[in-house]
Amino acid sequence: MTVDQILGQLESLGDDARRAHNARAGAPGNQFGVKLGDIRTLAKTIKADRELALELWETGNVEAQLLATLLIKPKSLSADELDALTRSTTCSQVADWLNAYVVAQHPAKDSLREAWMKAEDRWAARAGWNLTASRVNKGLDGLDLPALLDRIEREMPGAMPEVQWTMNNTLAAIGIHHPEHRDRVIAMGEAIGLYRDWPVSKGCTPPYVPVWVEAMVKRQR
Repeated sequence: MTVDQILGQLESLGDDARRAHNARAGAPGNQFGVKLGDIRTLAKTIKADRELALELWETGNVEAQLLATLLIKPKSLSADELDALTRSTTCSQVADWLNAYVVAQHPAKDSLREAWMKAEDRWAARAGWNLTASRVNKGLDGLDLPALLDRIEREMPGAMPEVQWTMNNTLAAIGIHHPEHRDRVIAMGEAIGLYRDWPVSKGCTPPYVPVWVEAMVKRQR
């Protein structure tokens, strides 16, 4: 399939209600409103294709970029290419799929994480904090947790929303997996107040750190 054929198929799968929902969630105007499940189904019919994926990404269309993350094998990208993709992300949903399906599997993710943690670019910083949260959750060594908490306390209140999300994930991960830091994490979450009033469905855990940490610790007992 060509890029034009794929874009035509994606457009045919879109609907106004989904497009409006995506717009409210922060997606840019270049999107069709396709359900994520339909994108996954389409990816299974196309199979992995690095060049096609990169061409789809270049369109700037949200669904085309989501599809691209499913078509590209992480090892087919150089670190510089992955850095460029990360920084050219169009919205949080695309960033999350790129981080989950490509960045997390890339052989240079550790060196990229270190660079991204210093980046001013919002999407690079989001990716760096996402990888850091993952390291905490997996119990991997090499992190200075007190220094991370100092930085989160200092930077998260004024960070861009896209970066706040994965910084908050890192804060929660530290509180969940490191009891020695839990009191400080909860106090920071209360003081910063990020996502305090986040709406959630019944039975779901909100991203507000004090509630999130308490809920996950209870599950571990």
